[in-house]
Amino acid sequence: MSKEEMRIGEISKPRFEFRCFGQDFEQAAQRMARLSVPVPEKVWERHSEEIYIVSRTNDLNNTKIRDGKKDIKTFVQSVDGLEQWNPLMKGEFPMNSQMLLEEVFPAFQVALPNLGKETYNLEEFHEIVKSHPDLQAVQVKKQRFGYMVNNTICEYGFVLINGAKVATINSESTEIEDIKKTIADVGLTGFENINYLQAIKRVIGMLDKPLAN
Repeated sequence: MSKEEMRIGEISKPRFEFRCFGQDFEQAAQRMARLSVPVPEKVWERHSEEIYIVSRTNDLNNTKIRDGKKDIKTFVQSVDGLEQWNPLMKGEFPMNSQMLLEEVFPAFQVALPNLGKETYNLEEFHEIVKSHPDLQAVQVKKQRFGYMVNNTICEYGFVLINGAKVATINSESTEIEDIKKTIADVGLTGFENINYLQAIKRVIGMLDKPLAN
């Protein structure tokens, strides 16, 4: 069976991902840039502002809000240390209480709140999160530089997590061996693979572990 050709910004089969967070990946990022084939100008540099909702009791569902829309991805499996995630739900605000109670809050794996209205706008949803003892909304601003190495979609970037600046670098593809080769080629062998959910928890102190460096 032939391998799927990765295309930045296009939907593919569920991908596996390696990602790392820390303070300094400059050498790996330089190698990534030199090894990259040309990529579309729209991914040379991207900026976004998002809100991640993290839960003390959940590490399986990654929830974020961008441009008033809610996106939840769920962990599928780990193979050779690489993680695979699939979309679980997409929605936007205002959101009805049935969706909040049946899809959103169960993804946090926390006690369900008492909802007395039929619909909730984004500000009202944030108030519910703020009052919940196991949830926290985290402001995340991203600056990302896109590359393509060994037919894997790559990026190097800087992330502000509630104002704390960290660097991140990643490689993702439907092909595990291509990711492994990219990790070795750019000099990231031995670095921990963690996702945004885990990195955010470490930065805000919800999880007592350090980042890569």
